Amino acid sequence: MKSITKIEPAAARPSKDKTRVAAYCRVSTGMDDQLVSLETQKSHYEDLIGSNPDWVFAGLYYDEGISGTSKEKRPALQRLIADCEAGRIDRILTKSLSRFARNTTDCLELTRKLLDLGITIFFEKENLDTGSMESELLLSIMSSLAESESVSISENSKWGVRHRFENGTFKIGCVPYGYNVKDGEMTINEDEAKWVRWVYAQALKGKASNAIATQLNELGIPSRRSDHWTSTTIRGMLTNEKYVGACLFQKTYTDFRFKRHNNHGERDQYFVEGHHPAIISQEDFDAVGALMEQRAREKGIKKRDSRYMNRYPFTKKLICGECGATLKRHINSTGNLRYPVWVCKQHLENVDGCPLKAIRESDLEYAFMTMMNKLIFSRKEVLHALLDSIRGETHKNNLRRIEEIDRKLEKNVERAQTLTTIMTKGYIGPALFKKESNELAAESEALADEKERLIKSVTGNVQRTDDLSDLVRFVDRTDPSDSFDGALVDEFLDHATIHSRTDITFHLKCGLSLLERM
Repeated sequence: MKSITKIEPAAARPSKDKTRVAAYCRVSTGMDDQLVSLETQKSHYEDLIGSNPDWVFAGLYYDEGISGTSKEKRPALQRLIADCEAGRIDRILTKSLSRFARNTTDCLELTRKLLDLGITIFFEKENLDTGSMESELLLSIMSSLAESESVSISENSKWGVRHRFENGTFKIGCVPYGYNVKDGEMTINEDEAKWVRWVYAQALKGKASNAIATQLNELGIPSRRSDHWTSTTIRGMLTNEKYVGACLFQKTYTDFRFKRHNNHGERDQYFVEGHHPAIISQEDFDAVGALMEQRAREKGIKKRDSRYMNRYPFTKKLICGECGATLKRHINSTGNLRYPVWVCKQHLENVDGCPLKAIRESDLEYAFMTMMNKLIFSRKEVLHALLDSIRGETHKNNLRRIEEIDRKLEKNVERAQTLTTIMTKGYIGPALFKKESNELAAESEALADEKERLIKSVTGNVQRTDDLSDLVRFVDRTDPSDSFDGALVDEFLDHATIHSRTDITFHLKCGLSLLERM
């Protein structure tokens, strides 16, 4: 007789680990509207990943104001790849191929590398999932199209610019100190031009660029971009041909790999004389140039010599808490012992002008690393809490309000067009038309003002959030260290205020200001 044994169903297997999904975003310009667009993308991916029960959010990586033509220029993409290699990510979402890469070689290289790691990419616009592809053919074709689009746009743009160079119709958007732009033409700004003439006069007297910059700062003359003049700014002014009314076009160029280079004869250049009113005579310009060349020969300095491009981590980042001047690095000697110190420039020029004493570089390094170690120890209580508060509901409400304002502005345009149509057909009189039009214009102006305020709030918050996120990522993956790392100063420190030989306040790029003892 047959024996039948009933086999009970096996106990349900536990669900596999959730897929760790990250998103990558990029905008190709750093303008405020584009930063708001970036914030919208970030919000979209956070909601999308959070709504899938099988997914867990693994991070959002985004580059701002960076071209997509080369992966080397995108630090966030590089961090994403590094985290993939470290085994922290299973899947990547991105808007489109053109956002991920506009270079076929880069696209295929990155895709293959990620697939070898078991990581798939989903391109939303193309509905392309590298995890379900039979081959690389479709990806290769579509990424080639994205690259061709980038090349075509670039070449068309460069052709147009070269054509304007050749016929002398190119309009300069960013003009040097001493000039304004009016209706596309360069005009002299007399309030600034008098100081340009003064700078050239001082140079003709034999003054060095750093001495000229120091005197301008003492006189309280604001520069174009900040309140502080530097020797580099002065040298740039003394070698700028625009001050004699001429323009040299195509000082830089972009190669076929979309990399920008200084043009040292590799491409045609276009020199236009009489392009705009001159501030400096050609004779004075040539005389200053000859003096600068003579001084360079005497010092043995060659142009683009890398020896003169070196800097120290704290250069231009230390501010005297007594007088507000910057600190300069010096080498002190005590017997046979030599050691670096940082001294207030005002104190260097006049000992009685500032009471701040020299600070040993080793003390600064120790104080900085102590501050960083404290952040590592207290990251959850301080940094994570601060990041959560910045990313709060207010920020998302601002983004939603901007979208709402955009819709209202579009409706106002439609209402204005409709109003014009019914007025021309005689359905309403001129008086009513004017009243309704004025009300629409007033409403649109108020909405535009509100949008501008919100955009400023969002973009300011975006930069602070980005800087804080970078700091959080670092402290989350780093152990305390006693050895000084100058790269951390460049990455996280905006500036530091030296109050005394014992007290210093570090002002971080993320907005935190932390007092530390030396």
